[in-house]
Amino acid sequence: MIEITIGTLEEQIITLLQKAYPITISDLVRRLHVPRERIEWVLHKFQVKGIVKLEPLPDKTFIRLLRNDFHFIGGKQPRKVTKQEKEEAEEQEEDTGIMYS
Repeated sequence: MIEITIGTLEEQIITLLQKAYPITISDLVRRLHVPRERIEWVLHKFQVKGIVKLEPLPDKTFIRLLRNDFHFIGGKQPRKVTKQEKEEAEEQEEDTGIMYS
């Protein structure tokens, strides 16, 4: 059983890998809005532990989840809200108002 702390980048990557296959490193970068270097570092750790296998092709690298015996622990940590998410939330608040003429 592999313990993964809820709210961490590791948990986000594992969750995406469980939901989507095939998936590439570029897909993770785009979906998680995290620098490629951080994702590659986590994936390298996972590969050393035998959790994932990286399958490089000339133009992209696919990620294969090798294990599925995860135990998610800890309380959910609040994650940082990105600038884009803040702007989208503000736009939605403005759009929900009722207009009177």
